[in-house]
Amino acid sequence: MDARLLRNVPSAARCALTLGRGQQSRKRQSRKRRVAETGADEEVNSRCFDGAALPACAHPSKDDVIDEVTTTDTHRAIDAVWRIESAKLIAGLTRIVRDVGAAEDLAQEALVVALEQWPESGVPDNPGAWLMATAKHRAIDLLRRRTLLERKHEDLGREVAVREMEVPDLDAALDATLDAGAGTRVATQPDTDDDLLRLVFIACHPVLSTEARVALTLRLLGGLTTDEIARAFLVSEPTIAQRIVRAKRTLAEKRVPFETPRGPELAARLASVLAVIYLVFNEGYSATVGDHWMRPALCEDALRLGRILAQLMPKEPEIHGLVALMEIQASRSRARVGASGEPVLLFDQNRALWDQLLIRRGLAALDLAEELGGARGLYALQAAIAACHARARTPEETDWARIVELYAELARIAPSPVVELNRAVALGMAFGPAAGLEIVDALNSERALKDYHLLPSVRGDLLRKLGRFVEAGEEFKRAASLTRNARERELLLERAASCARGDPPGR
Repeated sequence: MDARLLRNVPSAARCALTLGRGQQSRKRQSRKRRVAETGADEEVNSRCFDGAALPACAHPSKDDVIDEVTTTDTHRAIDAVWRIESAKLIAGLTRIVRDVGAAEDLAQEALVVALEQWPESGVPDNPGAWLMATAKHRAIDLLRRRTLLERKHEDLGREVAVREMEVPDLDAALDATLDAGAGTRVATQPDTDDDLLRLVFIACHPVLSTEARVALTLRLLGGLTTDEIARAFLVSEPTIAQRIVRAKRTLAEKRVPFETPRGPELAARLASVLAVIYLVFNEGYSATVGDHWMRPALCEDALRLGRILAQLMPKEPEIHGLVALMEIQASRSRARVGASGEPVLLFDQNRALWDQLLIRRGLAALDLAEELGGARGLYALQAAIAACHARARTPEETDWARIVELYAELARIAPSPVVELNRAVALGMAFGPAAGLEIVDALNSERALKDYHLLPSVRGDLLRKLGRFVEAGEEFKRAASLTRNARERELLLERAASCARGDPPGR
């Protein structure tokens, strides 16, 4: 079994699967008969080993080879299905059992059954519907057990009937097929959209800490395992597991309703959701810790969640603003990292490597945000700044005056020292380094930026452009001491060394 998939499976089920491997001998006997009839064994051997000669003791049996090929392919398919369907599955089950923790357990139980059955029976034509049907039966069993604890036995039939009436045909709701042929395509129904949207809001609920929201969102909506989340954020696996367990317990204890917020509450709750998605994207785009400058997988997860949310809430301009920002920023990913993994700053990037498809998608999302009246939204303004860079064929063509205006507008609606620092960079590019340095020097007293490595980094860059190399070098060294990213530290120390050599500044 694929170890990544096994991490998703509850421990009791792992034991059952491990013990069940003895049953494979009977399967191999049936495959032997099929191999003898079809002569498929030679083809499998040649395909797997490419004709290479193996010692006699190393030759696997023919049925073992067929087992390995079939099971591996099936597990890859199950992995892909789980990533695609798990969020919808958990969302639909949460509507039934009203407990996100129990819903995830039921979904994983269905996954266990798939891992047991699909390698032998094959992947169903509609795997999402199969998983939902399997999990739904277990959900109904769970409701029956709950009812037995809460009510008299004679009330059981009526209670289950009421529950069943509340829950529509989830198989059809989640996985209605448009085409029964080989190219079957699954259509998302309104009930599914509503369930998925509710799951988004419950995973990012304000009763949870920011760290818990991120972990739960990636687990429930991103389909990531605990280990994958831990590795992405360079946190221990037990720490992430505890965050997820505590988050689900908190949601249950606080009786957080499985619903989409309405009215005035919607804006505040939506802001929380967007903040979580953007936090995930930023950690992928500029890793705060570790040995890698970027973690592209996190950018992809955040983008996927943003696109899903844009489909679920198409009239919300801030969602489209966030998607626009992430699309345009992600377009630079290939150009931001050198051949050896070193960071490549904006002005040194090969713009031919920028992904034009992502840029077009980002600009289209920005246009949509503006059409919906969100041109001055938090994310739309940042997307407009990113668009100024995306539209410039060379660094010299960048409209820095426009970027200064956009940062000034951003500072009005969301004032913060970080926004001011970015405005200082834009001022330095548009009107000379002295103009930018004046803003940066004023920010030195900001307590919020006391340990923020980009403050001395920006100051060092401006001082270098003014020819004050000794001061600039000290600032770069200070910035290097504050960052927790190894690649960024190397870059800053190299810039400090460049100042010591008196190298002329770049752009």
